[in-house]
Amino acid sequence: MDIVIPIFPEFTALDAIGPYEVLRLLPEAKVTFAAAERGIVRTDSQMVGLHADAALAEIESADVLVVPGGWGTRAAMTDETLLAWVRRIHETTQFTTSVCTGSLVLGGAGLLTGLKATTHWANTDLLERTGATYSAERVVQQGKIITAAGVSAGIDMALTLAALIAGEDAAKAIQLGIEYDPQPPFDAGSPEKAGPEIVALTGMHRDRPKG
Repeated sequence: MDIVIPIFPEFTALDAIGPYEVLRLLPEAKVTFAAAERGIVRTDSQMVGLHADAALAEIESADVLVVPGGWGTRAAMTDETLLAWVRRIHETTQFTTSVCTGSLVLGGAGLLTGLKATTHWANTDLLERTGATYSAERVVQQGKIITAAGVSAGIDMALTLAALIAGEDAAKAIQLGIEYDPQPPFDAGSPEKAGPEIVALTGMHRDRPKG
């Protein structure tokens, strides 16, 4: 099971690492981080970097493609070299997925036209400009394309994907193994639940990529 996670400048760490921690536990999984060039790629915090062990040009196919989001998706969604690569790899995948604003990259590649998809709540309008119809669901599957909402939703997406690939029991065992048992101290995980005052504290607004 070849799983490829492309990373680009200013991606969000958890968007990539959350799914990685789940999908690496699939039977015979091989996870590769790829970038325009081999080497360290900095996240949107600039304090953390991940090492790309392969250049995009070296990757010919993937069973699973996982596109993370982050501040850098605004540039990535118009990067024709990256978009052409995404389209090419998509032709080979069993599943093409995204986390958070990674769906903007899939949309920029023309893969979401006419489909339901999700993204970070602050980027719904930008997603729809790519031809997708925004859904507030945490994980949205449309055929072999699966999109996840903001940042932490990548773990939910990866568990959904694990069940599709290896069965529910295997996915449940992975969930238990990483002790993914969310019990947040606050019920403020969506704009509707948090309310306008908390939304304002985030400093986010529509069409500003985050995660």
